[in-house]
Amino acid sequence: MDESLRKEHESEEIRKRLAGRKKSHYLGDAVLGAIDGCVTTFAVVSGVVGGELPAAVALLLGSANLLADGFSMAVSNFQKAKSERELIVNARRREEMHIDQIPEGEKEEVRQIFEGKGFKEPVLSEVVKVITQNRKLWVNTMLTEELGLPLQGPNAFRAAASTFFAFIGIGTVPLLPFIFSAWITPQKVFLFSALLTGCAFFLVGLLKGVVLKRSLFFSALETLLVGGAAAFLAFWVATALRGLAGRI
Repeated sequence: MDESLRKEHESEEIRKRLAGRKKSHYLGDAVLGAIDGCVTTFAVVSGVVGGELPAAVALLLGSANLLADGFSMAVSNFQKAKSERELIVNARRREEMHIDQIPEGEKEEVRQIFEGKGFKEPVLSEVVKVITQNRKLWVNTMLTEELGLPLQGPNAFRAAASTFFAFIGIGTVPLLPFIFSAWITPQKVFLFSALLTGCAFFLVGLLKGVVLKRSLFFSALETLLVGGAAAFLAFWVATALRGLAGRI
């Protein structure tokens, strides 16, 4: 048996892992912000290069876009996380009210939930008794088993911050070559921007693989392909619009 696998299933490790599952994680917020920031900024870069505008315009528009879109996305994620927490709070209050007003009906719900999981008498009645003797456990059971909700929603501020800083941090990458545009030809500036954008996607995928304990290569490749496809679409749209503008 793998030694690391055996250690993961020791009593104390199991306790830590189960406790950690109750906490909210913000990897998804960060990955979404990073990819969106990089794609959005690369779209600005593509538009500037496609329109044959000065490099300073890319820096100006790209920076303004980063701050405005990053803040907008963070606010949206803040509202989303806040709504999720409020949904859980309201559901908890509703279940507590149901327990107070129709306890027998709520007990029957617990019974049917665990009967559906394969519990049989007399164990089934004992399970129902144990759960319904503890009010907090009873409410938590209804939240998770009946409503399919987590016991605690994400922290709205942390969700917003994860999105914003990932958006700004990774979204800055496509703009970096334009800082040196005075010494590099426009074609090379855009090439370097595209390469750095690809590297940024690859790095985000690596970090995602580390956190999720997945294959680093395939996680990085997946993110690179998805982000690259979005970036290519942004470039294609900018090129198409340039051609359309030339005919107007």
